[in-house]
Amino acid sequence: MKILGIESSCDETAASVVEDGYRILSNVVNSQIDIHKQYGGVVPEVAARSHIEVINPVINKALQDASLSWENIDGIAVTYAPGLVGSLLVGTLAARTISLIRNIKLYPVHHIEAHVYANFLVEIGDGIREMGNEKWEMPSRQPKFPILALIVSGGHTQLVYFRNHGDYEILGQTCDDAVGEAFDKVAKIIGLPYPGGPSISEAAKSGDPLAYKFPKAHMQNAYDFSFSGLKTAVLRAIQQEVGVDITFPSTGLAERLNDLQRNNFASSFQRVAVETLVDKTVDAFYRFNPKSVIIAGGVAANQELRRILKQRIPIDIEYAPINLCTDNATMVACLGYYYAQKMPSIDPLELEVYSSLSMNKTKWN
Repeated sequence: MKILGIESSCDETAASVVEDGYRILSNVVNSQIDIHKQYGGVVPEVAARSHIEVINPVINKALQDASLSWENIDGIAVTYAPGLVGSLLVGTLAARTISLIRNIKLYPVHHIEAHVYANFLVEIGDGIREMGNEKWEMPSRQPKFPILALIVSGGHTQLVYFRNHGDYEILGQTCDDAVGEAFDKVAKIIGLPYPGGPSISEAAKSGDPLAYKFPKAHMQNAYDFSFSGLKTAVLRAIQQEVGVDITFPSTGLAERLNDLQRNNFASSFQRVAVETLVDKTVDAFYRFNPKSVIIAGGVAANQELRRILKQRIPIDIEYAPINLCTDNATMVACLGYYYAQKMPSIDPLELEVYSSLSMNKTKWN
């Protein structure tokens, strides 16, 4: 079964074809990072306009790369929540139109849940292999249920226990900033470019992770997260380091830091952020005894997180390819395949988008 995935929830316009929920036939991503970098973050109106300009070429290229025609596509999976409303509307409108015109079944997919399914992709087709312009380090096998998933991105931080496809429980989630958001904000304070995750990770390589001591939040629910306090602690430490009081604006701090200080702050912040994520994941592992542990979302590309988690979890862990951690349509198509096994398709005229929607309110439930 071949599923076309369409993703446009934020600042990537993506389309992909996945076969039988494990084999990637194409993976096309048009990133807007260079557009939004000058603003230090994603501008919703700019993102939506960019999606409109490229959505059709991206979809057509996904079919072309997979060497398929519309007659070969058995279903369309599209992100309908959560995300920027304007961006979501572009992708879902394209999917709805194709579904109606081509009479192809349509499956709405939850973006955060889809990130988990990047870990279910274990094989690439000949078309992708021949292109040779991406590095694909695929897992040797799909994860086995029950699965403990740490979902970490710019907008979400969650620990989720999956008993099976569509049968899961959110153990904990962030109560304020998501970890990816904290990376972006700290990067901006210390003068590193957007997006903050890769920038801090690179700077941290030249820094001392023990140079500064930052607190870890203690939550009533052991599996909930909070990164707002960590972000504020970094801000206060920088203000103290450069000799200004707390009224000094954060936008003026970066120019007062030298490279050594900047790298040390990046490394110390990353250490505490990663330890917070890993500590809670390890605690949940020993409580729930899953057969597999996975990480998903943009922050899952962080090499320090991967290294520390593998050290502390006493079972073998395999990770999704780096290029499938950030937003893409391959994960959407993969999840769409499993939706198609359990649920009827949706009427394209009834599909709506949601800027905020818990995984507990997806079409499975």
